[in-house]
Amino acid sequence: MRVLIVGSGGREHALAWKIKQSPLVREIFCAPGNAGIAHLARCVPLAADDIEALLGFARERRIDLTVVGPEAPLAAGIVDRFQAEGLAIFGPVKAAAQLEASKVFAKQLMAKYRIPTAESRTFTTAEEACAYIREKGAPLVIKADGLAAGKGVVVAATVGEAEAAVRRMLVDQEFGAAGRQIVIEEYLRGEELTLLAFTDGTTIVPMVAAQDHKAVYDNDTGPNTGGMGAYSPVPLLTPELQQQIETEILRPTINGLRQEGIVYQGVLYAGLMITADGPKVLEYNARFGDPECQVILPRLQSDLIPIIQAIIDRRLTEQTITWHDHHTACVVMTSGGYPGPYATGKRITGLEQVAAMPDVYVFHAGTAFQGEDLVTAGGRVLAVTAWGKTRQDALDKAYQAVRTIHFDGAHYRTDIGRRGSRLT
Repeated sequence: MRVLIVGSGGREHALAWKIKQSPLVREIFCAPGNAGIAHLARCVPLAADDIEALLGFARERRIDLTVVGPEAPLAAGIVDRFQAEGLAIFGPVKAAAQLEASKVFAKQLMAKYRIPTAESRTFTTAEEACAYIREKGAPLVIKADGLAAGKGVVVAATVGEAEAAVRRMLVDQEFGAAGRQIVIEEYLRGEELTLLAFTDGTTIVPMVAAQDHKAVYDNDTGPNTGGMGAYSPVPLLTPELQQQIETEILRPTINGLRQEGIVYQGVLYAGLMITADGPKVLEYNARFGDPECQVILPRLQSDLIPIIQAIIDRRLTEQTITWHDHHTACVVMTSGGYPGPYATGKRITGLEQVAAMPDVYVFHAGTAFQGEDLVTAGGRVLAVTAWGKTRQDALDKAYQAVRTIHFDGAHYRTDIGRRGSRLT
């Protein structure tokens, strides 16, 4: 079969890497792809959100399956459009993707179906929001309603920081339309955990858990990013806790959507805080997380393609999904200044040496070719992933590879996975 992957980041590189392993796949295209993906697929210069161009390409090249990586085309309705033309595509429809595309929609759904989450209020004016902040006090979490590439969440330690975040979103319109509404949440204390699940709208099959690291600097300091690294498995997730998450969060979410007339088919991402009162939802994503995808897919023993086909055909219950028992770790290397302004076009070296290292794979997130040179082309540049018998083994291999790779201004956290030691 011919497969088209939509997107250009580390998640899409991981999808291409895993899909390439399937004996069912003859040819892979990626739109627009990146320099790393180009080793696995034919990159096509089409934007991930240019739905009509992607549809035309899928028709012209007789694509058998389209796999959507990023959130923006899902929120824009790419799945609805392809389905209307009778083309097989993996991902939730626009109505289901609202779980990620609108924090307000997600909060309303959770309230209606009693899914545990932080107490919150929604605002459209800075005056009302700031009055609420002064009434509640800090810490608080300020969230832009819409999609903001993982940067629309501010954890405010003080009232002043919270009010500044409100002004950035509602007055300065830093996130454009995504920030026309904001959600202000209570600050939850506990340990974060990401649990993704395959679902066909009825059957739910959880994946192995991961723990993401959002803050840009060590010790979880600095502004939030799209993700600085991850590891799997997470010792915090006991069989009992996983059962609780399935019963109280995953199933009520899918069943609640179905009661609203929305069938959710694809990957459901639940970003959770494990509090003293149990697991609570921090956020939903409507697709594989990034960089969680880069530590989860290397643990997937099963062929991904039959799983995707079963989800599309609503027969996931027929699938047996198996996982490797090894540990995985991913360290993200970013351009200096990210998640703020950063320079691109910096030459990357050391990847040839890393390619010779056992149990290591470098997923490209923001790279391009400049002549014959591989250069940086984004904020998150590389997702250096390794696997081993233990978490520390995987981390040691990943950091050895990171130290071998060089580009001007490269930044990475040095403490990915250390929280796992506290949770053991």
